[in-house]
Amino acid sequence: MQKILIIQTAFLGDVVLATGLVEKLRTHYPNATLDFMLRRGNEGLLVGHPYLRRLWIWDKKREKYRGLWRLLWQLRQERYDLVINLQRFASSGWVTALSGAERTVGFAKNPFSRFFSARFPHQIGDGTHETARNHQLIADLTDAQPARPRLYPSADDFARVRAYQQATYVCIAPASVWFTKQFPAEQWVRLLDALPPETRVYLIGAPGDHALAESIRSASEHPQALNLCGEFSLLQSAALMAGAQQNYVNDSGPMHLASAMNAPTRAVFCSTVPAFGFGPLSDDSAVVEVQEPLACRPCGLHGYRQCPQGHFRCAHDIRIEQFFAK
Repeated sequence: MQKILIIQTAFLGDVVLATGLVEKLRTHYPNATLDFMLRRGNEGLLVGHPYLRRLWIWDKKREKYRGLWRLLWQLRQERYDLVINLQRFASSGWVTALSGAERTVGFAKNPFSRFFSARFPHQIGDGTHETARNHQLIADLTDAQPARPRLYPSADDFARVRAYQQATYVCIAPASVWFTKQFPAEQWVRLLDALPPETRVYLIGAPGDHALAESIRSASEHPQALNLCGEFSLLQSAALMAGAQQNYVNDSGPMHLASAMNAPTRAVFCSTVPAFGFGPLSDDSAVVEVQEPLACRPCGLHGYRQCPQGHFRCAHDIRIEQFFAK
């Protein structure tokens, strides 16, 4: 096995979780060439990765089909021994099936999986973690134990955040793409006010999260809260989270950044549940969720733009003291 391509063109967190395969393949095939295909916007996660030769970037928004055709032509020139497709949608399945690779593997849910060399089930809801679901695609080539995801911030990334690490601090990543996966702003304010006043609190996220973070910071009475949304790259944010006393996150991308750095994590799950298989993986991690059973929870895998029931109890009924439970 000399040349391997991993395809994961979904969201940020999915790419992070896919790095577990990079770790495992590197261990078992230390001399193999490993490449990775992902969507534009997520490449910052893997820039400078010590085990990856090349990143193939699909500009899904601007050149969805033309870009796929161009990528397919380029990938066929590479003559991969193995293509591993972690996506379950037709576009990546089409590329995999026509890649010309000697062996292709993926999930049976992919519409093109009938053309793969091997396909595997992808069952959500039974408690199996996504890293284990991914690992089954290479278990026969490696071993039975999934590897944890891992990111590799550079020395410059760590240097960029060092000035913020001179005292004890925690990070809060308040935003999510989905409303029902995002802990409400007023709840974040309550958490912020419950943190020790001598502890620095960094609100982190993308530039588009700045307004939300600022509304939380300004409504809080915490004397050392700082809005850093948009200040750091993905790997710089990971480096900052690695040194935090605690990281408070939603069921979203920053949770997976923390997992990949084995950083302390308290992950709040609102409309989703850990049984879907996307929970935190750090040694020091815990899930915070509503303790009373709700007939409407979970209401969906990815969340919604608003609560389907109109009450959003899965978020509002979470008590702040749950974040500090031992």
